[in-house]
Amino acid sequence: MPTLYPGRYTTQIEGPFVVFLIGLRINRLLAVNKWLPVAKAMGPMLSELYANPQLGLLSAYSSVYWRGVMVTQYWRSFDHLVHYAQSRDSVHLPAWKAFNQSVGSDGTVGIWHESYQVANGKYETVYANMPRWGLALAGTHEPATGHLRDATSRMKPDAPPAADPS
Repeated sequence: MPTLYPGRYTTQIEGPFVVFLIGLRINRLLAVNKWLPVAKAMGPMLSELYANPQLGLLSAYSSVYWRGVMVTQYWRSFDHLVHYAQSRDSVHLPAWKAFNQSVGSDGTVGIWHESYQVANGKYETVYANMPRWGLALAGTHEPATGHLRDATSRMKPDAPPAADPS
């Protein structure tokens, strides 16, 4: 069971980073032979990335939604992400080739991704009574007190705290 941290926490990460969302959508539920291999392909990639931190993955977690799975990933840079995706030495290219050969454009399984480059200090987080989650897995995990108490100050870490609205 993960450790719960009572109270409010936030996270900070030094420098810019990339948020990468990747997922699959099962378009034909009974086509298990098509979507199961696609679903299973992410595990070996994540194992490879965690075993080789120099590749640039900071952290990742999976979410399940109706008809699909999404993995939220935090990367050190967009260059790291692209290099991994295009590397002939990575697990990714064979998985991508297998998808194109097995599924291609037949419509049984959809795949998607979104990439967001986040500038240094241009994000804010808060976690209340939670285990380390999301960006807190990739960055620091610290109490949301003092200058980190409110969202505006967390978005601009060097700015003075906002006035108490009460």
